Amino acid sequence: MAMMMIVRDVICRVEIKALDTGSMSSQRVNPECMTDKSSRELCFTFQSLSNYFYHCVTLSWKAKLAIQTIYLRSYKITDKEVADFCFCQKTMDTKEGNVNLKESCHYGSVQRESSEEEEMDEPVGWKFWKKRRYVVGVLAFFGFFTSYILRVNLSVAIVAMTTSSHGEEAEFNWDSKLQGLVLSSFFYGYISTQLLGGWLSARIGGKRVFGIGIAVTALLTLITPPLTRVSVYILVALRIIEGIFEGVTYPCIHSIWANWAPPLERSKLATLAFSGSFVGTVFAMPACGIMAERLGWPSVFYIFGVVGLVWFTLWWLIVTDKPEDDPRISKSELDYIKKSLGSGNQQMKISHPWKSIFKSPAVWAIVAAHFSENWGFYTMLTQLPKFMSDVLNFKLEKTGFFSAVPYLVMSIVLQCSGHLADHLRSKNVLSTTNVRKIFTCGAFLSQTIFMISAGFATTSTSAITCLSIAVGLGGFAWSGFSVNHLDIAPQHASVLMGIGNTIATLPGIVSPIITGYIVQNKTAAEWRIVLVIAGSIYLIGAIIYGLFASGERQQWALEKKNEDLKAYTNQAMDYDSHV
Repeated sequence: MAMMMIVRDVICRVEIKALDTGSMSSQRVNPECMTDKSSRELCFTFQSLSNYFYHCVTLSWKAKLAIQTIYLRSYKITDKEVADFCFCQKTMDTKEGNVNLKESCHYGSVQRESSEEEEMDEPVGWKFWKKRRYVVGVLAFFGFFTSYILRVNLSVAIVAMTTSSHGEEAEFNWDSKLQGLVLSSFFYGYISTQLLGGWLSARIGGKRVFGIGIAVTALLTLITPPLTRVSVYILVALRIIEGIFEGVTYPCIHSIWANWAPPLERSKLATLAFSGSFVGTVFAMPACGIMAERLGWPSVFYIFGVVGLVWFTLWWLIVTDKPEDDPRISKSELDYIKKSLGSGNQQMKISHPWKSIFKSPAVWAIVAAHFSENWGFYTMLTQLPKFMSDVLNFKLEKTGFFSAVPYLVMSIVLQCSGHLADHLRSKNVLSTTNVRKIFTCGAFLSQTIFMISAGFATTSTSAITCLSIAVGLGGFAWSGFSVNHLDIAPQHASVLMGIGNTIATLPGIVSPIITGYIVQNKTAAEWRIVLVIAGSIYLIGAIIYGLFASGERQQWALEKKNEDLKAYTNQAMDYDSHV
């Protein structure tokens, strides 16, 4: 500690001396620009040392520059010679006492602007709760968590509702076709509000649309048990209405990220939020099994309904549609977000080029990928507990527990793949197009193999393993296609998500009904057909996405119908679209 204090004192003196002389106070060496080998080695030496001091004692950038200056002078390099080494020029703006820097560095053909917040303050330390965009991400995560526990509760509860246990008759005598109708009814409503969700969020804000959609679903969940005992068709009607209100959630989240997510953090923040869906499924499957077995099936709806209302209260009190409306955001973070997105990046009432959108191969590639992923996902979401009961002969609690395993794998994969996707793009390892295609197509091809293999598995262990891998690898696909809307047309992203999710909801309607017609006798051969269909659709999705997907801004998304659209052509966004 004493040594650190001495070092800090020495460095502070160096900083003061450098500021007094004013020498090189606006320059930083870029060693990669130097052509002379010895000079380049020298610059790496003093820059490495100054980086060490910076991370040890958290010096300001001025102190870092002062250290570099001293080392250069010790080698008798003049200021003019230093300038000839292709320095990264910096201009200081000390308005209101806050130092902001603009850097124009050329690495190959890519030109990038950065700020003090982006270059120095952001990477230092783990300031999770001080970064409001991550607070929004965490609450969005729990929002999707809540929406999915409200969605999947019936998939497990229906087993308890229609199966005899403890010597008692089942409360409801529904055949497989009627059960298929009950399980698919949610998606009849869900499909109807996808475009509406994107349209509403663009006009009244994603916060309101997202929050109210989940809150109403929670209220309807609370009244499900008594109304189900009146009539199964009332249950169907309730689930349709729940689907209507939950249908707005996925499209509107993109309108939130359009204001909150810096371009190179899109995959990270979007997958953080989306992973709540899979974590919610992981939690709900075993929890529903335990609650239904020990407390009775109505407890599933009562407890989860209350959870939904608690989340809504927190969301409404904490989250804002735009970072500039958040009273708790720091000025440095606000400046960083606004600079990375462009000062004019706002949710304008813009006209959407519908004809160009529907004629775009890149849009249909995303739609095909979303449809393919959702077919397998919704098949497992609605049918996996029944598969384990029919084929593997698991009891209810065991069914709930093992049904959660594939989604646990998926939630872990999704988080890792989101960070990996952003890393590959930010480090210029792969282009955005290649990242999206490799992640999505690679996942689909692997899912095809494991989904079909599960149909031919001879033991319960191998069946669960194959299904867990098949569903889990979908996390890579989600890191590809689910944020691709923001790549090709950021200002139209919420509408594109609405279009895609509308079509991608069809599997939720069709798959349970088809499964109900195929699985009449509850045999392994019948379930094998269901799994082969799912695997084949993954393969078709991989082919279409591989041929037509793109990570580049589409030409129709660059057309400006009014002056407000100039915001979307700022340099930061152009940089991102070419990384």
